Amino acid sequence: MKVKVLSRSAEEHTRQRSNDIHKLQRNLDPTLHPFEKAREYTRALNAVKVERMFAKPFVGALSGHVDGVYCMTKHPRQLDWLVSGGGDGDLRLWSLSEQKTLWATVGHKAMVTGVSSFLEGSRFLSCSNDRTVKIWDPTADSDDYTTTSSSSSTLTATSTSIKTPVATYTGKGAFSGISHHRSDNVFATSGSEIDIWNHDRAEPVQTLNWGVDTINTVKFNQTETNIIASTGSDRTIILYDLRTSQPVTKLILAMRTNAIAWNPMEAFNFVAANEDHNVYGFDMRKMDKAQNILKDHVSAVMSVDYSPTGEEIVTGGYDRTVRLFNARQGHSRDIYHTNRMQRVFSVLYTMDNKYVLSGSDDGNVRLWKARASEKMGVRDYRERAHLEYSEKLKDKFAAVPEIRRISHHRNVPKAIKTATKKKSIMINARKVKEENVRKHTKSENLAERIPERKKPVVGIKK
Repeated sequence: MKVKVLSRSAEEHTRQRSNDIHKLQRNLDPTLHPFEKAREYTRALNAVKVERMFAKPFVGALSGHVDGVYCMTKHPRQLDWLVSGGGDGDLRLWSLSEQKTLWATVGHKAMVTGVSSFLEGSRFLSCSNDRTVKIWDPTADSDDYTTTSSSSSTLTATSTSIKTPVATYTGKGAFSGISHHRSDNVFATSGSEIDIWNHDRAEPVQTLNWGVDTINTVKFNQTETNIIASTGSDRTIILYDLRTSQPVTKLILAMRTNAIAWNPMEAFNFVAANEDHNVYGFDMRKMDKAQNILKDHVSAVMSVDYSPTGEEIVTGGYDRTVRLFNARQGHSRDIYHTNRMQRVFSVLYTMDNKYVLSGSDDGNVRLWKARASEKMGVRDYRERAHLEYSEKLKDKFAAVPEIRRISHHRNVPKAIKTATKKKSIMINARKVKEENVRKHTKSENLAERIPERKKPVVGIKK
């Protein structure tokens, strides 16, 4: 009599180059796993606890500025380079991986109010209150750097001294901001008006204005490169089109806007950091209301920047905190702060979407992880699979009160906590007052309810 049996080779059930991990046959029938949900809940609870336990976002501080850091820019193709401008006219080129200064100079006689993106190679622009715009090339000073054989753009540490700029442009008044075109040799400056400059001309080739005394900032759209956005001291946001040399839209808000950032993936969307503690997202095709409102700051928002994916936003505020938002949600997912950090005037996302930079009034540039609990360095296959599984479990049980409480818990400074409570009381009192007024007003005299996203918009002109 012949007997047939199932035979499985051990080699087929063992992972290559590992003799201790054996392949298991699993039956995923839910009737065979009555305690699956309970086990998954326990794993999700442990995962969210471990995440908060290992949440250490601070990477390092780049110290070297004597005065506050009021503007920063990143290299579009080289992840390691960062340029910062200080209140004393000091310009510094940093290596983020080595956390040290590669190149430094006293570039201006007054506060540096803006630095632009890098041009071809290693050139960048800076503007100041001393009425000058300068183009700098850190690799042009042969006495102050050396080139390694492995990388033609690697500099050594230098001492702060006065370097010679590649070009200098003089304006009629102080400059408050600068932005460079993505591909052309054209840049825009803001001050008493918006000036459009060409690298080869000593005078502006174009001047734009729409009845604003002072323009605080200007920003080129890096996708629709003919569109420029600017903010004015009269609480306006104005969009210009270089093809027609005319303004397109003027938006008047309830309070002044301090900074603007364009979405790198959606050319028509931008966000505006406002004095009323909020960040407003707008669609330039329909600006009669905000598309989204990012809350949680308890003081004026001074700077804002999109992540390279366009999915997240980082903000820096006068309340000495850095906050991270999902672009489609209204409240911050994380808050960063240190005891010594002062008012944050500039924030940036790195081009690899993994780190966040902040420049504050205490003269330091700080480097943070975009995900507070993310492990730095290489991870093997099993670790990546485990982390992905944990993320899915946390998303599945995100609405469970215990997990939601742990994932949202943050230790914040006492001043922030007190201000948040006070602000909440004021907002609730205002809502109660509005409802009481409506309750005791005749129906024929009742005004139409204004949506929350339309309240900050005072008017719009085209």
